[in-house]
Formats: sequence, C-alpha cells, structure tokens
Amino acid sequence: VQLVESGGGLAQAGGSLRLSCMGSGSSFDDVGAVAWFRQAPGKARDAVAAVNLYEGGRRYYSDAFKGRVTISFDDAKNTVNLEINPLNADDAGVYFCGAMRGVALGIGRQAMLQTERYRHWGQGTQVTVSS
Repeated sequence: VQLVESGGGLAQAGGSLRLSCMGSGSSFDDVGAVAWFRQAPGKARDAVAAVNLYEGGRRYYSDAFKGRVTISFDDAKNTVNLEINPLNADDAGVYFCGAMRGVALGIGRQAMLQTERYRHWGQGTQVTVSS
C-alpha cells in the first residue's frame, strides 16, 4: 500500500484547508480503513478522523476536531480527503494519512482512531497556520 498526502502549506487561522491522501498499489484493495493524523512538534501522532471503507464509508472524528473537520472518500480516485474549517493556530503540524488493511467490520470509534492499528503511512504534509 502506498499513500501520498498533498494539500499542506501555509494557511490563515479562521480559513479552511483541504488535504488529500491518494492510495495506490495492488494491496490497496485490502484496505479496510483510512485515517488522518496530526503530529505537532514534540508530540505524539494523534488521530483527526477516520473512514471505514467496509461499513459504507462510516466516519469517525476525534473530539479535538469534531465539528471542524470533514473526512470523505472518493472511491473512483482511491483518495481520502480531509477538510478543516475553520483552522485554528493549534492545528499546525505534520498531517499523515494511515491505512488499516483487512476487514474492518464491527470496529468501534475508539479502535478506528487508534494510531497503532494503522500500519501503512504516507510521508506526511506540513500544515502551518498564521494568525
């Protein structure tokens, strides 16, 4: 599974940002879930949102971002998008997308947002927020 993130850069607080994660590789058909994570400098990699591809695209959001982010899956393009609106200064960091292979049925919210369950990662995209 190969994942490539894009869409990061400098954005203004109060504005919006759209990140994309494109998946490829023959094993991508085995991917059960894709999630976005944010890693601030010196901090752990924390989940932002996840989408379950086995449960009709069911979405999960972390409490820290709920209400400000939207995750979506474009099946035709094998792309998972993340929109953040409005942006806060605290949203800055490197955003990674991760993929979970295997059947993802009956996995609850806590597991869907658990970093350790994702074994395939992109290289990350940097988001800087100006005030």
